[in-house]
Amino acid sequence: MIQKFEFTETKIKGLFQITPFNEDDVRGCFTKDYSKEVFEANGIAYELKEVFYTTSYKGVIRALHFQRIKQQPKLVRCIHGHVYDVVVDLRKGSPTFKDWLGFDLIGAKHNEILVPADCAYGHLVLEDSIMSYKCAEKFYGEYDDGIMRNDSDINVKWPLEKIGGIENLILADKDKNLQIFKEFMDKYGAFNMNEYTTQMNWGGGELTRIFMQPTCSERKVA
Repeated sequence: MIQKFEFTETKIKGLFQITPFNEDDVRGCFTKDYSKEVFEANGIAYELKEVFYTTSYKGVIRALHFQRIKQQPKLVRCIHGHVYDVVVDLRKGSPTFKDWLGFDLIGAKHNEILVPADCAYGHLVLEDSIMSYKCAEKFYGEYDDGIMRNDSDINVKWPLEKIGGIENLILADKDKNLQIFKEFMDKYGAFNMNEYTTQMNWGGGELTRIFMQPTCSERKVA
């Protein structure tokens, strides 16, 4: 069975649910989760800067992270296991500012999401899992930042019942000491939307799609 690439943009602009190319046969399967050519044919300009992986136990929560400067768009897939991914729009002027969306990423389904710049990202691990991140910007530890997973203003509904309750959460010290949304707004006042438009011929017509991408220089937040 052959599954071709499929792209679905969500209500948060630039945030896509993607079904990658996958072919099953008697040996197993072959999966292609990124193709510069295919992405561009669907109006998405996305260049890779680095790729990394995380291995996490059931109950781990990594949230809600972003880089203050040199934003890091990322193509995220669960290679093995099951995670609940969350994306929060932090872009000043966005119609979905402060909104969040959740996605079940499951290794056996091969599904992935493309997270735009200027959004916070996190996940709750529902099974022991391996995650892949194909990033359009490098990781800079000096700009690493985030908002508390349980912030009352954003109010993410984490499926904690699927790990047996809050008492089974596993958190790094980093994630225990993040700021709340109000502190983020007091410091930064949200991120300026940073976008460009790609125009390409697709199916005989012109497709225009906005995708968020970081600049190479440092940007101040307003």
